[in-house]
Amino acid sequence: MKKDHRLIVALDVESYKKAVRTVNKLSSLIKIFKVGSVLFTHYGPKIIKYIHKKGGKVFLDLKFHDIPNTVANAALQATKLGVYMMNVHAASGNDALVKTQEVVTKEATRLKIFKPILLGVTVLTSLHKEDLEGFGINGSVENTVLKLGKITSRSGFDGVVASSKETRILRKTFGQNFVIVTPGIRPQWSVEKEDQKRITTPKEAIDNGADFIVVGRPILQAKKPLKAVKDILREING
Repeated sequence: MKKDHRLIVALDVESYKKAVRTVNKLSSLIKIFKVGSVLFTHYGPKIIKYIHKKGGKVFLDLKFHDIPNTVANAALQATKLGVYMMNVHAASGNDALVKTQEVVTKEATRLKIFKPILLGVTVLTSLHKEDLEGFGINGSVENTVLKLGKITSRSGFDGVVASSKETRILRKTFGQNFVIVTPGIRPQWSVEKEDQKRITTPKEAIDNGADFIVVGRPILQAKKPLKAVKDILREING
């Protein structure tokens, strides 16, 4: 079985040693690993360097959300780390996203490296319509995702992070070149939903038009993580 870039494994662990063991176990089949806020806050660039050393790529999932200058400068530092993709909350606004896109593109050109894929975070998969109403946001989750997708697209970002529930409408609206990364994935054999609400299976996400799917706990908590990866790859490949 060859590496399939569509499956991103989320290193949602608190231990550097466990993250390293996971990368070592799975790097024969997995090319992209997601580094989130827990792991990065504790260990910083150390884990990113290790993944690169093993020939992997990094999705830096820190969901930057601040004033334009702060978001852009944070993304600038991430670009220097050579990450493959990173995300910013689309709700940071057009100015923040435009400035980030300009800064990242300029820095990647200066360093003569691959420009990271820039993604706007839409609506977290842990949220429902009722949660949005609690924030004062009216309308369906789908419409909210589309509005945030338009902000992201206009800013020059490459795509979005969104639930598979909204992938079809995003693909129809923004076309084939719009990158869609889908979290909230639970394989058919995984019974735990935990804190995720808007979830789908790996095959459903790919069939709905996702470019990448992100899977963490169903793999990390499996007795045989490599087998779990193989099962997911078989599922998304039909």
